[in-house]
Formats: sequence, structure tokens, C-alpha cells
Amino acid sequence: MQLVESGGGLVQPGGSLTISCVASRTLLQADTVAWFRQAPGKQREYVAIESKISGPSYTDSVKGRFTFSVDNAKNTVYLQMRSLKTEDTAVYYCNVREGSRMYWGQGTQVTVSS
Repeated sequence: MQLVESGGGLVQPGGSLTISCVASRTLLQADTVAWFRQAPGKQREYVAIESKISGPSYTDSVKGRFTFSVDNAKNTVYLQMRSLKTEDTAVYYCNVREGSRMYWGQGTQVTVSS
């Protein structure tokens, strides 16, 4: 499976941005679909994840500000981000797990700065 993220960019603090991840085939077989991010000098961390048996969950720092969604008809995963903060600056990666196989996109840069 190939994953291609898009939609990143520069946004001011308090602004909004939606990033997307298009998969090369159906996501209906995925065990989990997730967004991760990695800020400079930091480890990659999970942002939001959805499994076959449960709705999306979010890391505490983005709860109430970010919304995860999947459009299975378009094989696309979205992350809607609102009330962005400078600490949200990172490369955002799409992740899909099917059994023991893990797939990653190339990432899209999100920079929150005035």
C-alpha cells in the first residue's frame, strides 16, 4: 500500500488546516489508520488513531481541536486541525496497519508561526 499526504503548509497560531492522506487501495482491510507527527529533535508521536472496532482517539494535546475522519469511498484519511498552536509544528505522517504490516506516507510539513 502507498500513502500520499498533502495539505500541509504555513498557518498562523489560532488558524485551521486540513491535511489528507490518499491510499493506493481500500482502507477497509486496515486494522488501524492513524496520524503521527514528528517535530524537530523529537520522537514521532501518535496524534489520532482509529481501529476496526472503535472510533477515533486522540492524544491529549489535540483533543477538542483536531478531528480524524476516513472517507472509504475515496480511500482517504483526513485530519482537520483547528486552533493551531506553535507546538503543533511538525511533519505529519499517515499510518496504516494491516496485521503485521505497517505502511507510512512520506509526510507533510505543518508549520504554525506568526
